[in-house]
Amino acid sequence: MPAKSPTGAFARAQARGEAALRTAMLDIAAELLAAEGPSALSMRRLAAAADCSTTVLYRLFGAKDGIAAALYREGFARLRRRLDAVPRGDDPAAYLAAVGRAYRTGAVEEPNFYSVMHGEGIPGFVPDEASRAAAAASLDVLREAARACIGAGVFRADADADEITDTLWAAAHGVISLERCGHFPGGLGEQRYRTLTGAAVAAFLA
Repeated sequence: MPAKSPTGAFARAQARGEAALRTAMLDIAAELLAAEGPSALSMRRLAAAADCSTTVLYRLFGAKDGIAAALYREGFARLRRRLDAVPRGDDPAAYLAAVGRAYRTGAVEEPNFYSVMHGEGIPGFVPDEASRAAAAASLDVLREAARACIGAGVFRADADADEITDTLWAAAHGVISLERCGHFPGGLGEQRYRTLTGAAVAAFLA
């Protein structure tokens, strides 16, 4: 069982504003999910872990199902911010590779959100259309990087940016999923990630 949030953590988050409070509650919910499983995502359990009232949680998330939806959207929002933060530079191929590395770093550093983002974290949870659209938009950075590579002649002129994006995403997710299951211990996961995403990129090279 995860440790109870430090005394005053809720008050400090609340003092920073509604957005900070919501983020803090989602971090606690993600920790509970990882430590105790989906059954821990109840208003009462989350309120106890966060040292707050259930009234606060109902105001933030609407209902229990709202927590799952919020975790899903927050995971992709964090991914988008991480990818947006990658410096562009002058080399489109190097930028695309850096975006790929940032994707893996996000999955490794925030595995609790990653599991919700890709379906296995909360059995039975199905994101609504708006949430799926937001998730798809988080990959626009990768898609634009692919377009830049096509424009620069790194990839074939007839290559499709959407196909490149989907292929790289699938390759990345496949390696990360196996790594999360313990199949690539130590630094092997990162090595396999570079190999497979590199092979995926090679399929589109000019």
